[in-house]
Amino acid sequence: QLQASGGGLVQAGGSLRPSCAASVRTFSNYYVGWFRQAAGKERECVAAISRQGANTYYADSVKVRFTISRDNAKNTVYLQMNSLKPEDTAVYYCASRIYTGSNAYAPTSENEYSYWGQGTQVTVSS
Repeated sequence: QLQASGGGLVQAGGSLRPSCAASVRTFSNYYVGWFRQAAGKERECVAAISRQGANTYYADSVKVRFTISRDNAKNTVYLQMNSLKPEDTAVYYCASRIYTGSNAYAPTSENEYSYWGQGTQVTVSS
């Protein structure tokens, strides 16, 4: 149900904008998170957005540099990544779950997500 794309190889200081397209009926009922997993490390949430975009979350390591946004008309969530660093190198996954509660809910725990995309590799060279 989720298709992530837009990763790639970039030099430090560069930008990428992965996207996550969902094949669901009412995308505005789903919150979405972006997670990443670097080699030898646990998967972590880097950004999350509530179902209609009213609330967002960013990990401290990406604040100011990354921006999560969504276009519910296109069933797509984006992760604009600027000022990339070598330590941002990882496989990036998008995840979602249907939720019809608070419009501010944007969880960061993997356990709160039901659907996962296949991942897109982001490599930042120094």
